[in-house]
Amino acid sequence: MPDVAADLPLVTIVALCHNHARFLAMALDSVAAQTYPNLDVWLVDDASTDGSPAILRDYAARYPGWHLLLLPDNVGNCRAFNQALRRSQSDFVIDFATDDVLLPTRVTRQVAFMQAQGARCGVAYHDCELIDEQGQHVRFHFRRDAHGQPVHPRPASGGVFADVLSRYFISTPTMMMRRTMLTALGGYDEALAYEDFDLWVRAAHDWEFGFQDEVLTQKRLHPQSMSRKAYRPGDPYVASTIRVCEKALALCRTPAELAALATRLRWELRQAVRFRRGPEARKLYHLLRQTGQRRLTDYALGALAAVF
Repeated sequence: MPDVAADLPLVTIVALCHNHARFLAMALDSVAAQTYPNLDVWLVDDASTDGSPAILRDYAARYPGWHLLLLPDNVGNCRAFNQALRRSQSDFVIDFATDDVLLPTRVTRQVAFMQAQGARCGVAYHDCELIDEQGQHVRFHFRRDAHGQPVHPRPASGGVFADVLSRYFISTPTMMMRRTMLTALGGYDEALAYEDFDLWVRAAHDWEFGFQDEVLTQKRLHPQSMSRKAYRPGDPYVASTIRVCEKALALCRTPAELAALATRLRWELRQAVRFRRGPEARKLYHLLRQTGQRRLTDYALGALAAVF
């Protein structure tokens, strides 16, 4: 009999774990339940301290085709992902946090979508169900109008560079990435504390994105999410955000792109001023000035940044 799986694109799932012991079984069972037959699964533990490595070893033994990578030191998501990416070979890649859940047809449906979009589509993303720590439904990522159309945030497809500069609309766990795109980008930037905003900016500058209007993933919400730490004391992400904005400024070529970046910088600047993060606020205001897109209200924010 012909090997059906061999005729399908190979998909790498990089299952990244750091202290996800209580969610691991549900997450990894969802990988095992995928209807897509041609998978390359990497279990990567970023020096967990909660018993996660033992669970990962058990699943690696249960599924001999899966790869196990236990990192002795905590290196962060960007470096941990890249280590698996460099060891793997596939056509498409999913960065899967092991507190989330893949619905059974996720990979099958997303591969078909990516193939239909064509070779210039570097990223596909879709709607997802947000669940709480107990796995109960909270809401969906996209709010919809009376006709069932997603309206908030508004999804975008094709050339989305200005969109990713100005606003948040992609739920990161839903992404499938084309390996040729990741190779061209050099993977994630390991100097950063987080990866998604930087990936969107660098990828969208040269590649197309595709929105698939389906719910194929469950994303788990946590009380200690990144958004709740932003600009508070000890925030590990703000320096990375500023660095990505610097990269974005260098990539902007048109007034529309500069205006989109100014929208992002204006929002970040307000947060920095709100939480009295003077050095960060001054850096953000300097970047906003360089866009040439300042408004009258921005001067007041700049003055406050200078005071703090």
